[in-house]
Order: sequence, then structure tokens, then C-alpha cells
Amino acid sequence: MKHGKRHRAEVARSLPEWERKFLAYKKLKRKLKLMNPNPNGRHRARSGPGNPPTLDTGFNRSLNQELDKVNTFYLDKEEDYIIMFRELESRAENLDSNEEMSELQREILDFHSEMVMLLHYSVINFAGLMKIVKKHNKRAGGAVYSSCMLRVLQQPFFSTELLYNLIRGSEAILERFSPPNDP
Repeated sequence: MKHGKRHRAEVARSLPEWERKFLAYKKLKRKLKLMNPNPNGRHRARSGPGNPPTLDTGFNRSLNQELDKVNTFYLDKEEDYIIMFRELESRAENLDSNEEMSELQREILDFHSEMVMLLHYSVINFAGLMKIVKKHNKRAGGAVYSSCMLRVLQQPFFSTELLYNLIRGSEAILERFSPPNDP
């Protein structure tokens, strides 16, 4: 199955409520297809003697817009999760009853699940971004690939260390509530 179809299927299956927040892979792929076709149906990647200049299809502008969209969503979610984690942590320290503890455990499990979904969001977008940059490389030449890859690896949505720390922190809170294991 081609990446675009897999990408759409994965988004629809796992995170339909976030669907419009994902990288618009199909839109970017359409921009690439507009790049300078040559007479035998293949696309020319470079301008030079005998090659007309490559059309500016707006790919870079669209890619930047998509990256901004993905990064903004990811960073907003991450910020919300920091606040939520602090609230849950504070509540965990001030429990009055077993009923409150059960309710808090359910909330932490839901919270944990949503953070794992954001991690999944990051992975899906990263895979789509890698694929589209690779396709762009085939049409625009190898020098573009390395500069694009550096930019890709520096995107906030690719830096998931904080998210992992929040996931581990919520797991640590849950472990405090777990009964000790018998030897």
C-alpha cells in the first residue's frame, strides 16, 4: 500500500478527531507532481543547459505551512499536558479517600492514553514528512534533501523528550497507588 493511503487510513483509524491537524501529505504530493515534467513523462529535477527551470509549485511554502500547523498543535497539546500533569500530581498528593483515588487513577489512565496518542501523532507526521521530503529530493536534487532533513530533525513535534517524561511521570503516580507485590 502506498504511503499516502496508509497515512490517511492510520489517521482515520487512530485519531479521527485530530485529522485536520496532521500533515496534509496528499496536498504536498500534489504540489510535487506539478514540478516540471519532461517530454517522456518523467520529471526533471534541475534547471541548466537543455533543462527548463523547475516550476515553483509552492511546495516549500506549503511544506512550511504544514510544519507550522503540526508544530503548533503539538506544542499546544504538550503545554496542556504539562498543566494537566501538575494538577494530577497535586491531587495525588492530597487524596482523602479511596473513592478519590479510584477517580484519579481513571483520569491518569485517560491522560496517559492521550499522551501516547500524541506520541503516535508525532510518529505518523514524521513518517509522512520523511516520505514527502524524499519525493521532493527525487525531483529537486540531492542537495535539497540534506538541508530539508536538517530542518525536519529540528522540528518541535519531533522532539518528544518532554512528552516521554510526562508519560513516565503519570506511570510513576499510578505505581504509587498500586498495591505492593508479594515476594
